[in-house]
Amino acid sequence: MDDHFYASENGDQWYLFREPGSNGLRVRHQPNRASGGRASTVEVSEFLKEGHGPQHQALLELLATADEPDKL
Repeated sequence: MDDHFYASENGDQWYLFREPGSNGLRVRHQPNRASGGRASTVEVSEFLKEGHGPQHQALLELLATADEPDKL
């Protein structure tokens, strides 16, 4: 599972995924090429603690509307 949930105007992308062999959901941030393009990952709880930007709101909306959140 690799759900794209937000794209910024500058080309950054955010994805929700489950790491193989793990029960926890993680967020992958793929910065645009001008920013170096090096992806990073963080647990969902840590991502949500980072701030209240549009990418955080988009993830909250995805989690709130999931039919089966445990299957995300």
